[in-house]
This record gives sequence, structure tokens and C-alpha cells, in this order.
Amino acid sequence: MSVPSGLKERPSALKTATSWLEERPFGTQRAAFQTSPLATPRQAALIFTSSGALFKRSALQAKRSSSKAIITMPLDSDSKKWLTSRFKENVKFDEPMSRHTHFKVGGSADAFIAPESREDLTQLVIWTDNKGIPLLIIGNGTNLLVKDNGIRGIVVVLAQCPKKISKKAEKNREVIITAPAGAKLQELCSFAIKNGLGGMNYAVGIPGTVGGAITMNAGTAHGSTGDVLDDVLIMLPDGKTARVKKTEIDFFYRNLSFGKNINTYKGGPIILEGSFRLYPFDAATLKKEAEEILRLRSKKQPVRFPSAGSFFKNPEHGKAAGRLIEKAGLKGKKIGGAQVSEKHANFIINTGGASASDILGLMEFVQETVFKTFNIELEPEVKIVGS
Repeated sequence: MSVPSGLKERPSALKTATSWLEERPFGTQRAAFQTSPLATPRQAALIFTSSGALFKRSALQAKRSSSKAIITMPLDSDSKKWLTSRFKENVKFDEPMSRHTHFKVGGSADAFIAPESREDLTQLVIWTDNKGIPLLIIGNGTNLLVKDNGIRGIVVVLAQCPKKISKKAEKNREVIITAPAGAKLQELCSFAIKNGLGGMNYAVGIPGTVGGAITMNAGTAHGSTGDVLDDVLIMLPDGKTARVKKTEIDFFYRNLSFGKNINTYKGGPIILEGSFRLYPFDAATLKKEAEEILRLRSKKQPVRFPSAGSFFKNPEHGKAAGRLIEKAGLKGKKIGGAQVSEKHANFIINTGGASASDILGLMEFVQETVFKTFNIELEPEVKIVGS
């Protein structure tokens, strides 16, 4: 994993990492910084989600808001009573996260909630902010690895919120469509194809949600989300909403930032919906192209095994991560139930009975081997959360 400039001295790794986080632009949903004792700078743990990096909560922020310090203990009985009365059957306590990630691993979350409306989400965001309880918003868990000890605080999925995809406007021979964050990305791709709208086929076969695709600037060799995004509706930590234009967003490789116009003092925003700028195109041609993309993905990727997709980001220069891993002789390498796929070396798969520790151990082995072989550090694309 790439180490930011200034994180070279072990004794001050945690302090420096915290300072670096304060300066780094975040543009997604509630991120937290876990200040547990760390052995090396590369182990400084950020909590992210597949639908986005969560509200950023660094140690420095906690000092600036001592009255609302982050609670790392399990939820107390009063908090559980309030959540139960507010969300009823839509809240589960001590919920195994292995049920909600494609890796099929991970410990339990203190609470797991699926709000049915934006109003419910607003109340939860305000309540957790006032109580100082960590809030983690995830999508389909397709790009997420939860550690074996689970997640302290509340995990939220937006799958129960309204998910209607619709046309918003037509401008200059282009069509704007909107999709809620909790909608599946493949539903958006199918909607575009059925309505004869080009521009979304880059995402055909990418699992996960619309919110996750926006947050990660998800993409393939055919394009990325930033290419077609028009604007984003977000919710801030105080429950207020705002619409952010594409011109106000900075896009990076598998990441984005909402820039200086969004107040991130108490954390980044929650993505509620995205608008996409597409163009009229022959539906039959789009469908044929999508079928070919899916055929090639199935041929090249280990779709039969639980995984989180491409595990490492491709380095900025040189060969792709999968090619480096393969050249290092790591195809088929196993630790416990985790294995580097023999079909595609940039996939770590759960062959059955793997733990998060197995996957993390294999990740570190791959990173160390590739670094020793090529002097290149591989950075995880998968978001690692929990304790």
C-alpha cells in the first residue's frame, strides 16, 4: 500500500497519518479513523465502505468536538431501545457482516439498519451525530472486507429506501436520468439499455449500488462513472441536503472529492442519488454490446467464488496489478481459505471457510512479494473496515 509522504518514521506513524487525513479531501459517506496501536504506517486503518468512504472522524476532529466524542463501546440499552422503537423490524443487533458482503466473511456490527425512507435516514444521521455513535453506510458489500472482530457502531444500507430510476430531463440531444444511491448499478445499466440510452455500458457486470459506483468512481476499460455523472444529491451530518454539480467534484482513479464548497468539518456527505448524462442510441446494439462484455467478464474472472472484485488498484505506471502478481508467481497462493485466483491474479477469493484474517494475511503477503520483486507497492482497492 502506498505510504503518503511524511509517513516514514515509525514512532510518529499514527500521529502523522492523522494529520495527513485532515489535509486529504474526502468526498463520500462517513469515514472513521481507528486510532488503535499500529505496528507500521501501512497498517493505519481507515474505515471505508463499498458505497463510499464514510464520515471522516480523525483523532484531531474528536479533540475539536470533545462533547461528541466517538463511542467505541457497544451500544447501550437506551440506544438500542430508541433504535428499536424508531426502526422496528428494520434494525438488527449483533448482525454478522458475513451476511452482507460478497466475501462472506467478517464479524458482527453492533446494529444493522435498513431505513425505509429518506426521513428515517435523516433522523438516524442527526441522532448518531448528537450521540457520537459511528455510522457506516454501505451498499451491496461488493467491495468491502469486514475484519473478524466486526464493527462498533451502526451499519446502514439504503436498499429499502425508494429505488425508482427515472428520466429527469433532455438537453441538447442528451438525456438526464436519476437513480437513488441504494439502487443496484445493474438496474441502472438495464434501464439505460431498455430506453435506448448510451453511456452506461462501461458499468455492465460491475456489482454493487449506484452510490458505491459514484463514491468509488467505479469503472472499467470502457469508462468510469465520472464520465457520465451530471450531479449528485448529498446529505450532510446535520441532515440537510444539497445538490452538487459535476463541475464541483474532483474525480480520481477509484475515488472522488467534493472539493472545498462542501463543509467537511464534521465529515463527508452521504450520497443519496446521482444524475447521469446519457445519449440516444440503438437499444439492440447496446444490448448486444452488454452481452459481449458480460461474456468476457465471465471468461476472465472467478465469478463462481466469493470475492470483492479486483483487490488491488493498478499502479499509476507500468503493468496492471494482476499482471504483477502473476509474474511474481503468486497465482494459486493460499492462506487458510483465502486464495489468489488462478483465473485472474488480482482477485482474492474465498474458497470456503476463509476468515477476514486469512484474506488480510494473503493481501500482505502479495504486497510484500510484489514489492520485493518489482519495487512497486500495491494499494488495496477493496475497502477494509472494522477492528
